[in-house]
Amino acid sequence: MTGTTMAQPLLTERAGPVLRLRLNRPQLHNAFDSGLIAALTTALLAAGDDPDVRVVVLEGEGASFSAGADLQWMRGMAAASEDENREDALALARLMRTLDELPRPTIARVHGPAFGGGVGLVACCDIAIGTPQARFGLTESRLGLLPAVISPYVIAAIGPRQARRWFASAETFDAEAALRFGLLHRVVAADALDAAVAAQVALLCRAAPHAAATAKTLVRQVIHHSDATALDQANADLIARLRVSAEGQEGIGAFLEKRAPAWAPEE
Repeated sequence: MTGTTMAQPLLTERAGPVLRLRLNRPQLHNAFDSGLIAALTTALLAAGDDPDVRVVVLEGEGASFSAGADLQWMRGMAAASEDENREDALALARLMRTLDELPRPTIARVHGPAFGGGVGLVACCDIAIGTPQARFGLTESRLGLLPAVISPYVIAAIGPRQARRWFASAETFDAEAALRFGLLHRVVAADALDAAVAAQVALLCRAAPHAAATAKTLVRQVIHHSDATALDQANADLIARLRVSAEGQEGIGAFLEKRAPAWAPEE
């Protein structure tokens, strides 16, 4: 890990094509403040610009994944003006949008509780793997607030019917419920978590880099289309470009020749 002092809100570790980003405020359960939001946004933007990064793993130091907003930070914002609160919320919105649209596959390693904005981070990742120790809550309504900034991503992950319940009630739910709702893709024992994440990383690294990196763009385009004919044309254009691209040619050639493609890691 680079940066070993507790003063750094985010730790980074690079191992070949895999970048690990670790929230590093364990004494505060990795709660957000402006420093952590800025550090994570900057790191994600850099990862998106680095063609050698194939996968980003997001995790938390200590007992929790992330407890959401730092109470001291919230106290300060409660005394700030509406305009200052709007700018503060927009900074969090930029973080969530950056993670959601990052042109690299992302994995949330959820070893412990995630609340509020922490749930937003999980929802923004492409793949989320948790343990039975993970618990979740969208508890903002207890404070007279709502999870407004993270709502597009949480609703996309768990669906509007579930969101209506959890946004209003502020109940907490466990990892098995998160799995049923679609917030988590897998739940594994705590001692199997690293192996499960490593297996998912290996699958992503065996996929073609451009295809894996842009898969989420295709999903967004399909979900948000309003013209079926235009969507068919766009999808036909996409597959035609991919088939004649260098990556597509290599992938098809490798399959036909019964060999590993050039981007696949050595076994």
